[in-house]
Parts: sequence; C-alpha cells; structure tokens
Amino acid sequence: MDGGSGLNILYVNTLELLELDQSRLRGGAAPFHGVVLGKRTQPLGHIDLPICFGTPSNYRKEVLTFKVVGFKGAYHAILGRPCYAKFMVVPNYTYLKLKMSGPYGVITIESTYEHAYDCDIKCIEYAEALMEAETLIINLDQLGSEALDTKHRARTFKPIEAIKFVPIDPAHPNGRALKVSATLDSK
Repeated sequence: MDGGSGLNILYVNTLELLELDQSRLRGGAAPFHGVVLGKRTQPLGHIDLPICFGTPSNYRKEVLTFKVVGFKGAYHAILGRPCYAKFMVVPNYTYLKLKMSGPYGVITIESTYEHAYDCDIKCIEYAEALMEAETLIINLDQLGSEALDTKHRARTFKPIEAIKFVPIDPAHPNGRALKVSATLDSK
C-alpha cells in the first residue's frame, strides 16, 4: 500500500495472472507521473475489480478502480489513497499493519519486515535495470549517429595524396577508370 499515491495501479502481468482479458479495460485513462521515477506513464486503460480484506468470518469487500500499466513492476499492484478512503484504512508504517473496520470488529492486515525488505530490493533492482536500459539506449543512439557521421565522411573523402586514373579497359581510354595513388609502383 502506498499512502502517497493518488491512484490504484495494476500491472499488466497481474491482469494476466488474474486471467482477465485486456478487452475488459476501459479507455480514457490520463497519463500520470511517479511510478517510474521521472517518467510519464500512459496507462493502457482502467478496470474495476472487487477487492476483499479479512477472513471468511470478518471481511470487507469493495470495488476499486485501477489504472493498468503496460509494464512489469516489483509488485502486483499499488493500492493508493483511493483504496484507503474506500476501506477507511488506518495505516501504521512502523509496524507494517493496516487496520479497518469490519462487520464483526477490526480487520488487521499485516506483513513481515523480511517481505517488505525483499519488495524494496526488487524495486531497487527494477529501477536500476530501467536506468541501465535507458543508458544503453542512449549509448546505442549515440553510436548510431556516429556511424552515420562516419558514412557521411566516407562519401566526402578527399585523398591527401595525388591520384591518377587508370582505364579499366585499355582499348577504351576515355571509358571507365579507377582512381589509384600516383605514388604506386607501376607493377
């Protein structure tokens, strides 16, 4: 859960894990920032899904709207402030717990520090991989433009030494000829 996020976000691979077809997505989702640091994200669409917290004897079920993004993330989904508001959740980040009211008392959702640490490591590795991929793309673009410059220079090559024309067919001296160095031996 991310109390700083103004959106509920679902990754496309999670949609596939849920065996939901992308044809269920509704369009009209506006782009947003912040999921990938410094990048604008254009969602594939949005979808309403029922979300349930609790146990069979004490649970809450609500329908949440998720923006679906077309790339893989470190999590399955991000539940943001719209989820907090709908379920009236009280988060405690220190103890990694969420509490909400249920029909038969308080529902507590909790995690372990090991699980939170593993998720953080995956997030960091994912962000580093994205940065490396972006750097690689920039480097490839630069190499490509340098290669184009090299080709351009090759077309405008001007020899620094004297050249002479040698006819390809000696029977037709005004025909096609090769350019060779004037300093080459006649052999």
